[in-house]
Amino acid sequence: MRRTTTTVRSILLLGSALAAIPAAAQTTSSTAPPSTETAPTPETATAASEETGENIVVTARRREESVIDVPIAMSVVSGDLLEKQGAVDITALQDKTPNLTLQIARGSNSTLIAFSRGVGQQDPLWGFEPGVGLYIDDVYVARPQGAVLDIFDVERVEVLRGPQGTLYGRNTIGGAIKYVTKRLGHDVSGMVRGSYGSYNQFDLVGQIALPITDTLSIGAAVARYKRDGFGTNLTTGADQYDKDVIAARVSAEWSPTDAIFVRLAGDRTLDKSNPRHGTRLVGNGGDPRYAPTASVYDTRAGIGDNNRVLAQGLSLTGEFGLSDTLTFKTISAYRDGQTDTVIDFDNTALPTLDVPAYYEDWQFTQELQLLFQGSRVQGVFGLYYLDARASGAFDTVLGLLNTTTLTSGSVKTKSYAAFGDFSVDVTDQLKVSAGLRYTKDDKTGTVFRRNYTGIRSPRFGNAAAVPGLIRTDYTNSRSFDQVTPRISISYEPRRDLNLYASWGKGFKSGGFDMRGDAVFTPTTVNGYDPEKISSYELGLKGAFLDRTLFLNLAGYYSRYTDQQVTIQVPNVAGGIASFVDNAGKADIYGVEIEARAVPSRWFSAQASFGYTHAKYLEFLTFINGGTTPVDVANQRVFQNTPRFTAAASFTASTGFAGGTISITPEVTLRSDYTLFEIPTPALDQDGYALVNASANWISGDGHYRVAMNLRNLADQRYRVGGYNFPGAVFGNSIIGYYGPPRTATATFEVRF
Repeated sequence: MRRTTTTVRSILLLGSALAAIPAAAQTTSSTAPPSTETAPTPETATAASEETGENIVVTARRREESVIDVPIAMSVVSGDLLEKQGAVDITALQDKTPNLTLQIARGSNSTLIAFSRGVGQQDPLWGFEPGVGLYIDDVYVARPQGAVLDIFDVERVEVLRGPQGTLYGRNTIGGAIKYVTKRLGHDVSGMVRGSYGSYNQFDLVGQIALPITDTLSIGAAVARYKRDGFGTNLTTGADQYDKDVIAARVSAEWSPTDAIFVRLAGDRTLDKSNPRHGTRLVGNGGDPRYAPTASVYDTRAGIGDNNRVLAQGLSLTGEFGLSDTLTFKTISAYRDGQTDTVIDFDNTALPTLDVPAYYEDWQFTQELQLLFQGSRVQGVFGLYYLDARASGAFDTVLGLLNTTTLTSGSVKTKSYAAFGDFSVDVTDQLKVSAGLRYTKDDKTGTVFRRNYTGIRSPRFGNAAAVPGLIRTDYTNSRSFDQVTPRISISYEPRRDLNLYASWGKGFKSGGFDMRGDAVFTPTTVNGYDPEKISSYELGLKGAFLDRTLFLNLAGYYSRYTDQQVTIQVPNVAGGIASFVDNAGKADIYGVEIEARAVPSRWFSAQASFGYTHAKYLEFLTFINGGTTPVDVANQRVFQNTPRFTAAASFTASTGFAGGTISITPEVTLRSDYTLFEIPTPALDQDGYALVNASANWISGDGHYRVAMNLRNLADQRYRVGGYNFPGAVFGNSIIGYYGPPRTATATFEVRF
């Protein structure tokens, strides 16, 4: 693997931190946290749990239970810890979770790209389904636009790795991310937090909860994020990689009895940050207009800087205790979003390869659950319904040819599912769990694609454009159904030790290629098939050394079939041709290790390591316009899947100025990875390491917090996305998008 000098030094530092954990765990065992019925999670937990060993309760299996009892590889990260370590949004989870990639999509500021164990979705176009499901308080977020959630008003985030098809359904074949917000309670409480940092960053967050009566509480949280850009648009003077976001949540909770809980919640996020145009990685002959910029954060894009992303939703959740063992739960939700944006693929003042675009979507979901909690049997049975529509349009402008291709369309989805998952305590030590889900999707896709002579089509403001060949014009419907089972066996040879084995299936729904060109690929009108995965896992979760060392181990093997791969290739006659392959089959296997040492309440250390080996066994695609698919498995690799991920950090605390001060240095490592299935040396990212550090002072009464967060201390440059459109007609447009540079942020927080 290729390495920079900085990366090598960081790896050595990481190795030292890893080696130090067992030694730290063997010291001062007399100061271990007090024993409780179940062990705390080895993953990151709340500050209280770090110091007292409190039980960490999760809802990974749709019911509350200790994380150590859940036979699923998962990480739990508290919102408080993310805030203390300066995490801006949920993409910071990739630094704390093995074999996970979470990135902001190329050309956007709030569209999420997610991969877990090699499975995910890079193409965020409307109509394509994610491979890692995102949930906000059990409400499924069907589209990646607006899914880069900021860290505020969050209690914890649960990251479930591996297929979750039984309990979470379609489109969770790589895993699921659950964003769990805080309940209001029945006491007056609030928080105000202000931050100022590099690039004139100014963040302001406020939360309040007010009891109206003994049974009714209302609450609100508002966040304003503002930051100048890391770079500049040298053509327009606008900021590049800036941030301009306002987000809010409001909720009301009613609990007339201990057996009834009802929550009405709404959220809205408006992102008006400038579009990220990326930076050119290569020139175009000797033309200075196409030369790369001196800074990777600068651009020469001339398409403009207008960008607006709106995401909002409303949900109603009710929990009703029917008896001591039965609880009925209902979750009703509506979400919608709109995006107006521009992408300058050539990164010049010229319209060589420009794409103005808009997207919009809405979804309604209804889920019913019946939960059973007996002394020996626990489980859930549920019904699920989704009604959704996603649509959009974009121009592909080829300025050197004075042509434009308009692409527009929509996809309507109705999904129905029934599921059940039950666990049986065969003995006090042996538990067996089994689940099954049946899902049926009905989809209708409409795609229109037409050539125009002129710069932009009438849809995007050029009424004088001359209509040309209609390349695609169809509406088609397809149905997909699938059964996704899961079985697990857990054995607890002693208290605080769980050994488990599991097998499960998942699938991602089929659909229609919204970019499909029926002239180049006539079969696009037939759509593409679902992809499927079957995964085996062996794991261990336990506490050792008088509960000063907590360890999670997982090994897995997956057979991945019919993977949906989006291929975009330049074509002079029609701009950029797109098609979706169901790419044969692949094997994926790997290991994951998470460790946490808590030798005293004043010191803790944590480390994680992930290894993924993903290899195509068959990859069928059409080459050079051929009509017979060709197997190119030996020429394809898994995108956004580094073979190794690792992280290590420790937190040291001491009394100071009537409160407690804590220092946390952190190193994270990712090995080489490619951005597309076809290796592209100009785009693919070498292995790199990031070094972060944070310091927090909390007053003795817990009302005040002062923090300093330093991120990317080595000022590492690393690509998180890119486009590859070589050739003179396309301006030899090979462009990259980069993660944030070194930043420092100071924070002051007041709680009441």
